[in-house]
Amino acid sequence: MAISNSKRHLLRGRISASMPFRPPWAIDEEAFINTCTRCGECVNQCPQKVIQKGDGGFPEINFSKSGCDFCQLCVEVCPTRALQIQHDDAFNTLVTINQDCFSERGIVCRSCGEVCESRAISFRQVVGGITHVLMDPSSCNGCGECISLCPANAITLKHQGDNNNSFSSHKISIGR
Repeated sequence: MAISNSKRHLLRGRISASMPFRPPWAIDEEAFINTCTRCGECVNQCPQKVIQKGDGGFPEINFSKSGCDFCQLCVEVCPTRALQIQHDDAFNTLVTINQDCFSERGIVCRSCGEVCESRAISFRQVVGGITHVLMDPSSCNGCGECISLCPANAITLKHQGDNNNSFSSHKISIGR
């Protein structure tokens, strides 16, 4: 029996609920909902504990305490192949940095840039001014490590193509 994610949200009173963030290498959302049995194997095997049971028992990503190290254990233990390595990108997400960023408010903080292995986050010094954070979305692998370390909670995930962007373009520079 196929489960409609939009109908599930409507019945739970969430008319404008955004799509949840699934574990790495999840197949497309509708197929995922129809394929995943909610067995919890990916949740149990995740060494970083970023995969958690979410709405309806389906696995979701939660980067509040750690990031994903792409160990692929979740894919290996998935009995239904709702998680499959079909391409290099583990996540179809982008990291956004909003105006609450300490660096953009003149407070010295580089926690996100220091932990970013893919070098997607960097900083630009401005003479006589504040340091601006630079985000290169094409370099971001979506690991979420920066989210768990941000003391200002200024870093969030969004689905690629999602127009509900928490990003404030006048505050944060994109590109290099």
